[in-house]
Amino acid sequence: MNFEYLRALSAVVETGSFEAAARLVGVTASAVSQRIKALESSVGQVVVRRGPPATATAAGRVLLKMARQVQELEADTLEGLGQGPQRRAAASIAVDSYSLATWFSPVLADMADWADIELDLRITEQNSDRAGLLGKGDVLGAVSTHPNPIGGCRVERLGIMRYIPVAAPALIRRFSNGQGPDWQKMPMIRCTDDDLHDRVLGMRAVSDPPPTHTIPTPDSVLEAARAGLGWGLIPELQFYSTGKATGLARLEPPLYIDVELFWHCWSISSSRLERVSRAIRRASQQLHQS
Repeated sequence: MNFEYLRALSAVVETGSFEAAARLVGVTASAVSQRIKALESSVGQVVVRRGPPATATAAGRVLLKMARQVQELEADTLEGLGQGPQRRAAASIAVDSYSLATWFSPVLADMADWADIELDLRITEQNSDRAGLLGKGDVLGAVSTHPNPIGGCRVERLGIMRYIPVAAPALIRRFSNGQGPDWQKMPMIRCTDDDLHDRVLGMRAVSDPPPTHTIPTPDSVLEAARAGLGWGLIPELQFYSTGKATGLARLEPPLYIDVELFWHCWSISSSRLERVSRAIRRASQQLHQS
């Protein structure tokens, strides 16, 4: 299969148009169009929906994953030959917002010194479908709660993200029943659609959920909890770095929910991908390791 055809496909999907793809690969828009048509003829299927924006069809997504992996190997080969990167290559990584707000930031600091990578960060939920993102080639790696690898990928355990329930002291006093917080009545703050809060309520034998507010980001959960809107679950890392400073307190008796995190990435031999994996591995040492 002609690599220039695959390169054209990747550029069209990345930029969303034939004209922008032409500028990216350094040829005319007509040449990009001819390469896409030739690719479609060779596989006998339409691979690009002519937008705007231009997007990959189901067949195109299958080829796109291969195209991006081949590009990764090409960049690695050129580096090994001492030719250096022809241009910065995109490194698409999926990570959940709580990880990004806590232990993941050293990865960004590492990447700041890399001249051959443009980071494309995808924010996902911890329990999101990493199989879809990796399987379609949308990302080269993903932080996930799923322990099992998918086809063509490898997985390694990163550690445990520990979540603790916190609230403003005034809210705790307001909803205290003399034996601690009244979990049935005290309002709750959710950041994402997960079962972590339900697990806490189950530990406190609460069958019906209390009044619940939905807040979009980890930082805004802190702000909302500090304002007394309700109690929320936040990473222990976040609490000890900023929580006490913003006047939040842990709910008693001390409770926590542990969530294991894993790093999934393509099973290809690439020094750039291994560099990303090493940076993530180092940063994850902040997590509980047992």
